[in-house]
Amino acid sequence: MGLSEWASRVDGDPTVTDYDVIVIGAGHNALVAAGYIARAGYKVGIFERRHVVGGAVVTEEHVPGFQFDLGGSAHLLINSTPIVDDLHLANYGLDYIDIDPLFFAPFPDGTHFTIWRDVDQTCQSIATFSEHDAEAYRKFIDDWMPLARGMVEAFNAPPPPVNFVRHIGLHTGTHQPWEHRLRDILGGYGPLLRRTFESEQVPALIAWMAAQSGPPPTEALSAPFALWHPMYHVGGMRRPRGGSGMLTQALARMIEDHGGAIHLNSAVASILVESGRACGIETQDGQRATARAIVSGAHIYTTLGMLAEEAVSGSDRALVEKSRVGNGFGFVVRYAVEELPDYTALPSPADGASGYHHRAMQFICPSLDYLDRAYADYMAGRPSTDPALISMTWTAVDPTLAPEGKHVMFIWGQYYPYELASGEHWDDIAEREADRLLNKLAEYAPNVKGAVIDKLIETPVFLERTLGLLRGNVMHLEMSVDQMFMMRPALTMSSYRGPVKGLYLTGASTHPGGGIMGASGRNAALTLLSDLSSPFRQFAR
Repeated sequence: MGLSEWASRVDGDPTVTDYDVIVIGAGHNALVAAGYIARAGYKVGIFERRHVVGGAVVTEEHVPGFQFDLGGSAHLLINSTPIVDDLHLANYGLDYIDIDPLFFAPFPDGTHFTIWRDVDQTCQSIATFSEHDAEAYRKFIDDWMPLARGMVEAFNAPPPPVNFVRHIGLHTGTHQPWEHRLRDILGGYGPLLRRTFESEQVPALIAWMAAQSGPPPTEALSAPFALWHPMYHVGGMRRPRGGSGMLTQALARMIEDHGGAIHLNSAVASILVESGRACGIETQDGQRATARAIVSGAHIYTTLGMLAEEAVSGSDRALVEKSRVGNGFGFVVRYAVEELPDYTALPSPADGASGYHHRAMQFICPSLDYLDRAYADYMAGRPSTDPALISMTWTAVDPTLAPEGKHVMFIWGQYYPYELASGEHWDDIAEREADRLLNKLAEYAPNVKGAVIDKLIETPVFLERTLGLLRGNVMHLEMSVDQMFMMRPALTMSSYRGPVKGLYLTGASTHPGGGIMGASGRNAALTLLSDLSSPFRQFAR
């Protein structure tokens, strides 16, 4: 039976569909897209393979009484979008906590410094070990703020990007020649930071934050990942009260309030195509639903696998298959702990209460050379011998995440290959590598080893199995310059229109990439809504 014949079961009218728009997956970008579409008055159906919405922005209780984020934790990028206000998410239970300070970095020599949202306060912290770098930091923020704002504008719209020249032009408070600025932008962030600062401490923190997107410090055209840094002083950092997943829970409530339907435990097996147009889905248990348009928030490779071979042109399939997923990325251990880390460089208060540094993301990366060595281990196919890591102790700002007097501590490490050159399997070495991460943190905060109650280990294989992050890459595709903007996920699909008419794409596989931002979801929704409102476009690619 053809799809049109099957669809005619609805009141005998083959033009009637189950939904106006079907959304595959309930990650945060997919939910943002669904939210905008539902707000516009269209009937939306969401099909999610897991038992809970959220994708990689989800919070679950894996140790009794302790709330663990399974994916992203720090809400930095979404602050630079209008999404929370546009969708009135505060009305649906989203209670954001503003977090200050943002980043804290202790060092082996006993020094430390803190990135506060306020630039002056940050410079005062840096000046405790380097007056030169305190002034260099202020100049770095002033010089590159226009470029950082330009990137925000580019991320909040479909590619191609805005013309950055008008954002970084001559009125930036600097007399640096244009050709020098162009050299900085086109180079790696490692060399740029080495030229800018004289200490090891400041470039180490900025570089480690830049590395969260993936490219190493030496990669050409990776500098913009560090040049985004000024925006942290503008947008700040927030956490939803109750865990990162409260963002996606609020999105789900908003969608349902606007008539949307969310189907959990409903993995989509295939996207149905008729006469060259996507017009429905079939789940793994054989359920079908039709729609005027389909939005896939799944990984681009997963989406491609849902389409019959003949539905996608050979050239489009070849372009997608050239997109690099990479060999893994991160490794996370979520701990339930008795107490917060007591850093040698900045001891905890005597009464055991949290210090200001426990509110921040705590960076363990003593130098750029250290980061380079960690990446070299990754490239050799082995977990980092001396891992760079971030410790996050969100109970210092949100006690609801743990029983009274207890805490959560999340440790994120880079770099961790999905395929190991040794031939070992991650299921066999997970405990060993978790111990290595904890031992590294213990070099800076010796009490953490004795504070552990229980833990959840998220290896690259876990991230793939549980969250659908192929090969453990939390960014879906590598974030190198040749896979950004108009090249993400491929030149013919960077407008959020997929390889089949009526199919739209969102998620980290699309512009602007990974991170808790939601811009991809908003951009995809606005593209789809524009197409739906135009009788001439007919979902054309």
